[in-house]
Amino acid sequence: MWSYHPDLLARPVPRYTSYPTAMEFADDVDADAYGQALDAVEAATPISLYVHIPFCEQICWYCGCNTGAAGRKHRLADYLAALQSEIALVARRLGGRGRVHRIAFGGGSPNAIAPVELVRLLDLLLTLFDAHRPEISIELDPRGFSAEWALVLAAARVTRVSLGVQTFAPHIQEAIGRIQPLSHIERVVAGLRLRDIDAINFDLMYGLPGQTLADLDETLDETIRLAPSRISLFGYAHLPQMIPRQRRIDAGRLPDHQLRFEQARRGHERLTGAGYVPVGFDHFALPSDPLADAAREGRVSRNFQGFTEDDSPVLIGIGASAISRFPDLIVQNEKRAGVYRDLIAAGRLPAVRGAAIDADDRERGRLIQALLCQGSARLEPGWLGSARTALAPFERLHILHWEGARLVVEDDGLPYARLVAAQFDRRRGAIMRHDREPVTPLCAGGAAGA
Repeated sequence: MWSYHPDLLARPVPRYTSYPTAMEFADDVDADAYGQALDAVEAATPISLYVHIPFCEQICWYCGCNTGAAGRKHRLADYLAALQSEIALVARRLGGRGRVHRIAFGGGSPNAIAPVELVRLLDLLLTLFDAHRPEISIELDPRGFSAEWALVLAAARVTRVSLGVQTFAPHIQEAIGRIQPLSHIERVVAGLRLRDIDAINFDLMYGLPGQTLADLDETLDETIRLAPSRISLFGYAHLPQMIPRQRRIDAGRLPDHQLRFEQARRGHERLTGAGYVPVGFDHFALPSDPLADAAREGRVSRNFQGFTEDDSPVLIGIGASAISRFPDLIVQNEKRAGVYRDLIAAGRLPAVRGAAIDADDRERGRLIQALLCQGSARLEPGWLGSARTALAPFERLHILHWEGARLVVEDDGLPYARLVAAQFDRRRGAIMRHDREPVTPLCAGGAAGA
């Protein structure tokens, strides 16, 4: 049973899909640094490619993604042309080095483009990069799914599809601007399985306006019945000052901290009770899924798409706002589609901000990822004294315990895993190596996973 500590739930901390986080990205890390990182990729280095399609047929009110309406067809066509040019630009810079093991299409909604355009993009990737039968995944908006899409995905040998389900409750769908009846989701799932695409992910949300525990239970009932191979259960983050479209959501109907916590706990209990293997703090996988295998074997990692079994040391992001990651560098492309197109037209790599990763960052990132992905981390002697002092408040609350030099997050402490990990964050936490000047430890406050 998870413990409820409202003071710990009160302050946000990063989701740590990278370390350093996007909040530390600066414009002194740019296209030159990106080009040097591409030049340093060696011949047999495993690579994952991420292709960003920042368009949707319909814009949902809750969404914090970098996306816009796909209604202006010439704008979409211009973006796709720039995307193809960037693919060629990056491939030339690599010069055939690196081996692509995975290709992911995300957004936005990649099915905001025509199916034939996806085929063209994929054909270009497979032609220009060293990519032999990679795993291919795609995010889909179920509202734009059709039999043609199912046929194209099967022909393109797409191996995994992620569906933005969020909730099956009609009144909540109306409150967030995303109407998609249960019967339609059933048809999408059936259509994919008919084409032998069985690796299907559901993205679900809690903390939505007007959402009760009963609403969440009904959504979980239908989800368990449909049996997707993976489930992500995210908490809605209401940030209308940063995301203007969220102003259409009635903030007065949002669940309070305690109800959000209960919803996260209920989701964890229901899904694990149904046989799903918990991965990190918000992912779940059927025992037969590769992500469950990775969880059992301690191989889960974390990137900008969440918890994954992908352990490629190089992730190359293509498209506006896409993020690339190398062992010593993280870079992000220009977010504005128009400026992005201009950079590509000038023959320039579109990376405009990022962060260099030094040895200290790598070690801190390793500890943060281990805590979030495996629930424990072994500390070298230089970290132990500072860590035991800084984490003592969490130990007293039974959120964590020590097994010698190994720090272990308790099962009851799972909602606070990010807060524990944040203590190793050089910019936010209290933990230092013994040869560094100590800082005043943070009290047991900060954000939780619920």
